[in-house]
Amino acid sequence: MSWNPDNKEKDPWGNRPGNQGPPDLDEVVKKMQEGFGKIFGGGSGSKKSGDEPKGPILLIAGILFVLLLGYEMVYRIDPAERGVVMRFGKYVTSLQPGPHVRLPRPVEEVIKVNVERIQTITSQSSMLTGDENIVEVELAVQYRIKEATDYLFKIADPDVSVRRVTESAIRDIIGQSTLTYVITEGRAQIATDAMALIQDILDVYESGVEVTSVNMQPAKPPEAVKAAFDDAIKAREDEQRKINEAEAYRNEVVEKAAGEAARIRLEAEGYRDKVIAQAEGEASRFDQLYKEYSKAPEVTRKRLYIEAIESVLSKTNKVILDNESGSSLMYLPIDKLVERGGSGARQRGSDRDGSDISNLNQRDDSVDGQRWDRDRATR
Repeated sequence: MSWNPDNKEKDPWGNRPGNQGPPDLDEVVKKMQEGFGKIFGGGSGSKKSGDEPKGPILLIAGILFVLLLGYEMVYRIDPAERGVVMRFGKYVTSLQPGPHVRLPRPVEEVIKVNVERIQTITSQSSMLTGDENIVEVELAVQYRIKEATDYLFKIADPDVSVRRVTESAIRDIIGQSTLTYVITEGRAQIATDAMALIQDILDVYESGVEVTSVNMQPAKPPEAVKAAFDDAIKAREDEQRKINEAEAYRNEVVEKAAGEAARIRLEAEGYRDKVIAQAEGEASRFDQLYKEYSKAPEVTRKRLYIEAIESVLSKTNKVILDNESGSSLMYLPIDKLVERGGSGARQRGSDRDGSDISNLNQRDDSVDGQRWDRDRATR
């Protein structure tokens, strides 16, 4: 109930209404001590027979203290984590996965670091190429913690350091490349080179960071010059197309000429082999004829003469008959006789052939008779 100043009893501070001064400070402290003593089983110094025993309360307090101490001393490190032990703020050792017991705080403190979590940073900015062109490059770098102690103590802010190292490395590589190389076929190689350079710089800094991958998005020119750049790309593609067409035509002509040259070379080689074979055959034939000639010169000479005349006369359609005396020749125009042959001639061919033959026989008889008369007159 609210205090009524008209009440004659004491006020909340234990003063009479007539006493207008503040409450005694010593009395307030004394009352607070008595209250705490009742809570924890103590008193103001005198123990009454009805007070409760202090044993259970002390037991509960001891159990709570042991649990709290165990919580502060026992650490469990997960498989993906590493524990870094700090004793009064100084590095002591590292803990591998599993349960560990260390001194409680504030003597020692264990910092858990996840060494398998993949972290990603992106970098996007305009850069100057080696041929003095501006290109926009976007890069995504993934990394993880390789060494927990280096990651915590060697550099102030590892994540910021990785970002700055990435920008520095990619600017170095882009500054040594041409715009055409960056935009076309050089993207994969630039990403590979950037990954190696970033890792080298981070190892020099002893950052404890391992770069797992570097992905480079397609580079593009600034928006202000995009139209002109597209025209340049189109012209470059037309140039490459013309070059490809010219190379295709060149290859066709060269291959055709090479085939023709190969054919001529093979024909020449075949002709050479043929001439050589013929020459070798003629030489072998001559050797064989010489052996036979050595055995029978007269017979071999006549045989060679006959074969030569046969070879020459076999190529003509004229027939020449010689008599024994050699004083006259008889010519038979067989080619003319063949040409005169026809449908009508074939019907009466037998009669005419018979008459022609008889005429020839008569001429032959007259010639022979004249030769006989001449020979007899001579004798």
